[in-house]
This record gives sequence, C-alpha cells and structure tokens, in this order.
Amino acid sequence: MDVLPIEEGGDHHAWWVGAGHVLRMARDQDGSVRQLREIALRDALRPFLAVPVPESVATGEWAPGLTYSVDGRLLGVSAEERAVSPGGEADLAGLLTGLRSFPVAKAAALGVPASPPRDLGVLRVSAAEAAGRLDDGRAPPADPPAATTATADVPVSLVHNDLKGEHLLVGGSGRVTGVLDWTDAVLGDPAEDIAGLAISIGARAAVRVAALAGYGPGLCARALRLCRCDTVILLAARLHGEDDSPLPLLRAQRDRAWEPTPLDAP
Repeated sequence: MDVLPIEEGGDHHAWWVGAGHVLRMARDQDGSVRQLREIALRDALRPFLAVPVPESVATGEWAPGLTYSVDGRLLGVSAEERAVSPGGEADLAGLLTGLRSFPVAKAAALGVPASPPRDLGVLRVSAAEAAGRLDDGRAPPADPPAATTATADVPVSLVHNDLKGEHLLVGGSGRVTGVLDWTDAVLGDPAEDIAGLAISIGARAAVRVAALAGYGPGLCARALRLCRCDTVILLAARLHGEDDSPLPLLRAQRDRAWEPTPLDAP
C-alpha cells in the first residue's frame, strides 16, 4: 500500500494511505485538541448536512499527547479546479442551512470556540491602506448599499470559517461531494462562510447560494465587504513579501470576490 505525503500546512502532517484514506497526525498538543474537536463536530454535524464530510475510521496517539486520525477519502477535486454547477450551488445552500440549524449550545458543548463578528469599519481602513500599496487602479472596497455593518445585528451560528476552494470537493457533474477541514470552525458570523464561498466560486454565485439558504441582502452584502477587504489585504501583503501564499491564487480570489452582484447596484 502506497503512503504518500500531502503538501499541507496547518497544525497536522498528512499522507495519502492507498487510494481510499488520509492519515493526519497532529504536530503539537494544540493540534491534537483541535483534531479531536473536529472529529467530534463532524460526527455530530453529519445528520444536519446534505453534503459529505470526512469520517474518521481510526484514531489514537502516535506519540504521548499527539493524536492521529485515519479518515475515509472523499471523491471529487478542489473547487479551484472544477466549477460548481447549479446543483452544486443547491448543495452549498444546504450546507449553509445545516450549519445555521445546528444547535449553538451543542456546538459549544463540543468545545467549538466563539468568535465575535469583525468590525467592518476597522477592516475597511486596513483594506484602503492595502489598496494604496497595490497601486493597481482599483478603488478601496466600498460598502454594498445593503450591508449589515453593526456587529450587534449579526446573527450567531456554527461557521466552518475556512470555506476556500481547496476545502470544497466537486464531482464531475459539478455537484459538491465533500467539505473538508473543520478545524477552524467557530460560533460566529455566518457572513464569513458566505465570504469564503465568494472567493471560491465567485461573488455572484455566493450571493445566489446564500439567498437560497434564506439569508437576506444585509448579511450577503456584509459578506461581500469581508471578502473584498480580505483579498485586497492578502494580495498587498504577498506583493510586499509579507506572505508566501501563491500569487495566482490570491489574484484569482480577489477577482472572484470583486465580481459585481445585484447587491452592488445603487
């Protein structure tokens, strides 16, 4: 059986084990805590979701205090490599609906941390500074007219919190076949996941998905503000040697986030 390393950062080492499994080994005790919490959350969340999440078939310690998990490998390729179809958008809407319906108290009991909503005013100042460093002719991200800017108005739900393209698996028909890496899940602002979808599948598609999941224009517009600011900040950091993320990926994410949507109309 072949065991091949996966080029992956974060708080664990990872290998392909044969054709059907993934071995993940925590690097440190904090990574172990996060891994065990992720396994418990996935098991509890699975009945609420219409899309697959990885299932652990074996767990234990590979060294004192350091855990491992062998997960079943899900089919599909990254959303960075394959477009999501209308059926896939419906799958993602089901994902958002399932996350919103998962009991907050149950997630807290599993150890999922709370994360306060980000202040859009503070974020926009940082994005404006970053836009000035880019000098590419783009204006700093502006608020879509309907954006929910007051943090007190932001609802709280379970949030995946890292819905980038590599964590979304897409099958040959464009349907979503899996959602990976739940280690960053929080109880927080659902606009963060809509923003993640915007950088993964485009702002227009993300707004359609969120609307299908029952989210209103205020939260969708808030998500656009988040992702547009984030992508400008990250791209500027990369161009000035402050980050080592792949430059083509950062440019693609920025372009997806900046797609015009109906929410941008005056």
